[in-house]
Amino acid sequence: MAEKCKYSCKTASETLEWIHAIIHFISPYRYFLDAHVVNFFKDRLWEAVDKEWMHCLRKEPVENLLRIPSGVVQGHWPVSLKEFILTLRSLSLPREKTDLQEFSGMHIASLSNVLAQGMNHKKKHEVEALAALVGLVAKQVGAQTVVDVGAGQGYLAQVLAFEYQLSVIAIDACSHHGKITDARAERIRKHYAAKMRKNGSELREISMPKTVTCRVLSSDTLKTLSNFLEENDDAANQHLSQKCSGSQLSRLAENILPSLSYSDSSLVIAGLHACGDLSVTMLRTFLECDKAKAVISVGCCYNLLSEEASDMVDSCCGFPVSQGVKSAGVVLDKNARDLACQSADRWRGLDEHAGLHNFELHAFRAAFQMTLPTHIARKPYNRTSRESLTTPTASEDPGV
Repeated sequence: MAEKCKYSCKTASETLEWIHAIIHFISPYRYFLDAHVVNFFKDRLWEAVDKEWMHCLRKEPVENLLRIPSGVVQGHWPVSLKEFILTLRSLSLPREKTDLQEFSGMHIASLSNVLAQGMNHKKKHEVEALAALVGLVAKQVGAQTVVDVGAGQGYLAQVLAFEYQLSVIAIDACSHHGKITDARAERIRKHYAAKMRKNGSELREISMPKTVTCRVLSSDTLKTLSNFLEENDDAANQHLSQKCSGSQLSRLAENILPSLSYSDSSLVIAGLHACGDLSVTMLRTFLECDKAKAVISVGCCYNLLSEEASDMVDSCCGFPVSQGVKSAGVVLDKNARDLACQSADRWRGLDEHAGLHNFELHAFRAAFQMTLPTHIARKPYNRTSRESLTTPTASEDPGV
């Protein structure tokens, strides 16, 4: 059994102690962290692994190898190998699942066919759960407005607006997504209006998500967007292909708020699959914006976080965020962040066939990358050969 974690995040000092313990543990293995998994084969990185470990693991069944990331060791392994894996497990952040239904007052309602149209089973489950949580938190903090960051096609925004009667500002970088959100919301509005007329109930005002198209990048265009929103009462319904600064989403929210009909200006910041730096932007906004009473984020693609470099001054990068991590000098380049996104549960859940398939994919890709330069050197350049010899990126690699 893996050693129980002896570290805690209850206080800042305890969290920093945990961070320093991790840094101390991984420091001797930086050559692994900073290399793509394919480089293990291509650059013969296995030669740096303890010879006794390699001799032992080379004979192990695949199912035992797949359980190593979960901290499972075998009794006959070398003591140093067992200590390495158990220490690694003790330093890992816990990943226990939480039953959202246990929250007081939380009720996850199943979406109607109209609201769920276009969603697959996974997306429907995610939207149902997150919408219920956002609705509960908004009620608890007394907020009537939700800023949906990275709203995509507006699935979450529409459920919050139509089912939970919240005022929603749906922000996305893609203008096409904004148009889809509006068109879909209009169809849903008509359905709700027709349903009220059919039931003979009093026609109430139906809340519609307000869509804003912007990319959180440049402070200059943020000022342009802010001025536009202040000068136009119906600004939140416009699609603006603007580029806005990341840490200043608070200003964007504060400038949109005057256009809303609600007198209460407090808001909740929410995001479903807030990609890369978006999650960090939401956290910074929560700290900087007095109107933001809560932040609820389901992040993704942490490997796409931008990393602060030593020569960058006053930057708003996604990693590291805390002063404690910065002071510890933690550096995680793209390959290290890719590796950090791996889930131990994912590997543990694979059977022998699937596990071997993953290993084979990386081995073949490594062989391809080793022979590719020689092949290109022998062949004259043309568009067809270039396209046919393109290697997959890390995000396309089925084994990453």
